[in-house]
Amino acid sequence: MSSENTFHGWAAVAKDKPLVWTELPLKNFDDDSVDMKVSHCGVCGSDIHTQNEDWGRSNFPCVTGHEIVGECTRVGKNVQHIKVGDRIGVGAQSGSCGECKQCKRGEENICQGPRTSTYNSHYPNGDKSFGGYADKWRGHQRFVFKIPDNMTNEVAATFFCAGVTTYSPLKRYGVNSSSKVGVIGIGGLGHFAVQWAKAMGAEVVALSSSDRKRDDAVELGCDHYVVTSRPEEVKPHMGTFTHILTTHVSNDFDWNMYFNMIDTNGYFIMVALPEAPLSGIPSMTLACRQIALVGSLIGSPAMIEDMLNFAAEHNVKPWLNKYSMKDCNEAIQAFKDGKPRYRIILEN
Repeated sequence: MSSENTFHGWAAVAKDKPLVWTELPLKNFDDDSVDMKVSHCGVCGSDIHTQNEDWGRSNFPCVTGHEIVGECTRVGKNVQHIKVGDRIGVGAQSGSCGECKQCKRGEENICQGPRTSTYNSHYPNGDKSFGGYADKWRGHQRFVFKIPDNMTNEVAATFFCAGVTTYSPLKRYGVNSSSKVGVIGIGGLGHFAVQWAKAMGAEVVALSSSDRKRDDAVELGCDHYVVTSRPEEVKPHMGTFTHILTTHVSNDFDWNMYFNMIDTNGYFIMVALPEAPLSGIPSMTLACRQIALVGSLIGSPAMIEDMLNFAAEHNVKPWLNKYSMKDCNEAIQAFKDGKPRYRIILEN
């Protein structure tokens, strides 16, 4: 049984080792803290990269999980927007400096000062941050959100990383009823991107390497499905997209083909985070078509609030595979094996 200031969670203790259920300290409780009894936590690709040290050294023991939802059990005296008993959620960020120009203009997600990730990071006082493969979570109120009344906890959890990662750039770069949006990769991120773009009024096209997900794409709302290895399917769409969003980049990624599919002054949106630097980008095509090649990182608190309301209004929902929290290692292996269609949720 955890004490008031500890929790139990599935900790990565070393690279390539199974996660271990263990007791660890919560951050120091202060006037801006919120405590949560975790009901659900999504499994995200970032979790696996961190467990595997793909993006650099991890601070073991590390409890991953940054799509966290549950019940508020305690709040600090400065907390006004959340009360005990509320259903709440938190995403990939749990702190920002609040002083840099990005924070002051409401872009805390790209804070250039000390920034706290929900796991594998530290709070300003030096306490480690831990994620949601756990029974409890504690963090700063600024990055905690109420769940809409018409949204279940298990559905809400996936919005806090996969959801906002795809919603934010589509909203920021003006997708609307005049847009034609291509989505590369119908998976954990891509199946959200399709639904967001469709709900924003756009024509939506799945761009895939095979026919394997054609039926899924149609069910999600795609207007067209293009197998990009077939020139006869690609040709009618050349120069027609206002936006293409990609969820993955392979070593042989055909930048030139995709850039030529975009209309002049269009956007190529990167939400993929490959381990190796990007290469092979055709600068002449980029320049001659005046394409904006843009990156995007999760979303600000204001964007997350906007997304939650939009999802509730338009009935955007993830496709879920649910595992008990006690079966966390099994869920991780399923993720590595590419089994989820299209998000995995752990449930306490």
